[in-house]
Amino acid sequence: MKTVQISLNSIDKVKSFVNAITQFNFDFDLISGRYVIDAKSIMGIFSLDLSKPIDLAIHTEDDLDKVMEVLKPYLV
Repeated sequence: MKTVQISLNSIDKVKSFVNAITQFNFDFDLISGRYVIDAKSIMGIFSLDLSKPIDLAIHTEDDLDKVMEVLKPYLV
């Protein structure tokens, strides 16, 4: 598992982020304070405070290079 900080400060960014990570078969969780949300859930993401960076937990050790490449536009 790897954790990175991302910023999803617009509706378009949220949509493109979810579309980008749904191509992977493993789990992604967004962690904001005591809340843990499935990162592939648009409705879940909008329940978080998007004004500040959010921790993204990537639940895999495989394909991390590919995942990080896809996540580049969202990394803090």
